[in-house]
Amino acid sequence: MQTANRELVDLENRFWQALVDDDTDTAISMLAEPSILVSSHGAMTFDRDAFRQMAEQAPMVVRSFELSEIQVARPSEDTAVVTYRVKQSVAKRGQSDEVTEDMADSSVWVRKSGNWQCVMHTETALSSH
Repeated sequence: MQTANRELVDLENRFWQALVDDDTDTAISMLAEPSILVSSHGAMTFDRDAFRQMAEQAPMVVRSFELSEIQVARPSEDTAVVTYRVKQSVAKRGQSDEVTEDMADSSVWVRKSGNWQCVMHTETALSSH
């Protein structure tokens, strides 16, 4: 994998690990402002303060993750789209019972002043059949 693409895959892993570690500051530092999320809850635009609130008060938390089938598209030097499957284990906040979900995700990264920031993330549950 090209070095530039490896950097983007590393950023995806770092963001996911920040979620697992409950390291909201690291996750926020990787977000563009505003950012967009598209999920089963619909599409939403948020700033860093709103992300902090979502991350710290979400009813579900990520306990572990495994990325696979990673692809990186580079429509321009300063724009990248990373797509992948993720097997994630989530649990209700404060509880230990985990549920494993198989998802198809994508992130759009833009480079500003030499730093990559995630401007949009999508997640779609994959059917289990």
